[in-house]
Amino acid sequence: MAADDPFSRLDDDDYPAYTMGRAAALLGTTQSFLRAVGHAGLITPLRSPGGHRRYSRYQLRIAARARELVDQGTPIEAACRIVILEDQLEEARRLNDMLRDSQARDGVPA
Repeated sequence: MAADDPFSRLDDDDYPAYTMGRAAALLGTTQSFLRAVGHAGLITPLRSPGGHRRYSRYQLRIAARARELVDQGTPIEAACRIVILEDQLEEARRLNDMLRDSQARDGVPA
């Protein structure tokens, strides 16, 4: 696919391809849930030129995890904080693995 192909953006996890209605339908939740997780700081949807919220696949995965926790009885604010911490932990592990691999390639003992 050519770099100037507009459909190539759909492979991008961060491309805001989903409207609020479509995002809510995909998650099996309400638009008010998406507003609530946005208000709690879990996700920040991009805005279309007309001011409508647009969500990426990455944001939908994050919101889906929060929904799982809420469905289990966790308050939405706590669920959002848990998801943020889980995401930070995963990123730290990824960076740690990269550093460990880099050191191993450079012959640095662990």
